[in-house]
Amino acid sequence: MMTESEAKRLKPLYSQREIKRVIDRIARQIETDYRNKSIVIIAVLKGSFVFTADLIRKINIPLMVDFIQVESYGQDRIPDKIRFIKDVGVHIYRRHVILVDDIVDTGHTTHFLLQHLLRRKPASLNLCALLDKPSRREVEVTIRYLGFTIPDIFVVGYGIDYAEDYRQLPGIYGIIDSKNT
Repeated sequence: MMTESEAKRLKPLYSQREIKRVIDRIARQIETDYRNKSIVIIAVLKGSFVFTADLIRKINIPLMVDFIQVESYGQDRIPDKIRFIKDVGVHIYRRHVILVDDIVDTGHTTHFLLQHLLRRKPASLNLCALLDKPSRREVEVTIRYLGFTIPDIFVVGYGIDYAEDYRQLPGIYGIIDSKNT
């Protein structure tokens, strides 16, 4: 449960209902694009696990799910400062793959993951992201399936954390800087 002071720091951005509508739209798009095919969904841990769980329950074509987890360290989050915590365990060679992420920010980590997966020669590889923050982009990536575009604010909820807190919130919230309130 959130304390009163924590609740005052959070600004609601997207409700459960709005997120559900976006997931329904993305699932229909994926079903159309991959009609008569099976897909491999690779979720980027930890932030995308709630989004991925809700998304796969709405997709009505054959699919497999796996997870990948990396750690970016340092301010720049550039590829030489990214290390794997968990790599994909399923074979994706000649499979149709969708990488599912919670948020695309600078693009460094996402680009790194896409390049890593491309080396395994999938039949196709597309990116699905719940949130996109294009104002922070330093490395271009193409998001085929996108939920929401957001401004340059720090967000939490719906699986997205701040120091491992707030993941359990049902919606997506912006954190209000207490200096500006």
